[in-house]
Amino acid sequence: MRIGFDSKRLYCNFTGLGNYSRALVKNVQALYSENEYFLYSPKIKKAPETTFFYDNSNFKTYLAKTVFKAYWRSFSISSQLKKDGVQLYHGLSNELPVNLKKYNIKSVVTIHDLIFKILPETYPLIDRNIYDFKFRKACLMANKVIAISKSTKTDIVKFYGINPDKIEVVYQSCSPLFYEPIEHQESNSLTEQYKLPNQYLLSVGSVEERKNLKLIIEAYQHLNTEHKIPLVIIGRGKTYKKEVLDLIASNGLEKKVIWITNLKDNKALRAIYQKATALVYPSFYEGFGLPIVEALLSKTPVITSNVSSLPEAGGPNSLYINPNRSAELADAITQVLTNAELVNKMIEEGFKYANQMFSPNRVSKQLINCYEGVLNE
Repeated sequence: MRIGFDSKRLYCNFTGLGNYSRALVKNVQALYSENEYFLYSPKIKKAPETTFFYDNSNFKTYLAKTVFKAYWRSFSISSQLKKDGVQLYHGLSNELPVNLKKYNIKSVVTIHDLIFKILPETYPLIDRNIYDFKFRKACLMANKVIAISKSTKTDIVKFYGINPDKIEVVYQSCSPLFYEPIEHQESNSLTEQYKLPNQYLLSVGSVEERKNLKLIIEAYQHLNTEHKIPLVIIGRGKTYKKEVLDLIASNGLEKKVIWITNLKDNKALRAIYQKATALVYPSFYEGFGLPIVEALLSKTPVITSNVSSLPEAGGPNSLYINPNRSAELADAITQVLTNAELVNKMIEEGFKYANQMFSPNRVSKQLINCYEGVLNE
């Protein structure tokens, strides 16, 4: 097969959508090297993560040769795909060129979430309208829609009226790094630079209202003194972060909270996961919840919300709470700190679940089967 990928996020984004794109393309090529892979991007940001693709003969990268890059990505790219003999084009981040059918090129689009429909107050009106147009159009145009969770599939059917048979759930895989073993000595040396305590709760993700970081701070009001272990926060934010800082100050927890905004790389992140007592992730809504899977693969217990896709990511042995109830979260934290038998089961079964459900091989096989099915329609 000759497969093309929308690689704007792969080459230019170093968080969620970029990580998804790089992991997917890298894993599929590693398992199915007989195919030809074409990467299309308006530009490239040079970094170790992107060099792997740009300097790799297994991928053919095509960059926009125009100043009108947005127009190229939505319209002009189709003629280049035809010229390259691309049989199937995968839009990795919620959108597709609008004229693919004119060139008889089949397509797949990944829809990550419809948060702007679920929680519209968290997005500006103009962004909501743009996303709604692009996402709806891509879902209608695509030969197959990939949802990264059952929760997202349900939302696509609900909001866009897409036939459920047209939507395939293919879970997200983590960076290959999280599937590799790590020595304790290496882990210790990576975390020493951050001067972390022996015990700590961990929060990972952008500091915004939807992630619900305030609930963790509020939960400390319900914890016994001996259970108020430090909280390490990895993430950046603006307005909501100020609100969190104010709440920390009003509760006298300044000495209990450690912010990390200068995380070196995924190796350091994995080491911090491994040393954590638990990942606490009380989000109001997620299309998938990648930090949960990263924590499970790092053999770290997970406490998360009982909403949207989060139970899919966490599996049957994580602890689930109502994201509106701080006392419930405090109870879950207390269980992790006092019940060694429960924690051991959470670690062992959570690791097995993540490896079975989200392994690169499993996800890549599902994707290739999806591509083959589309081409054989």
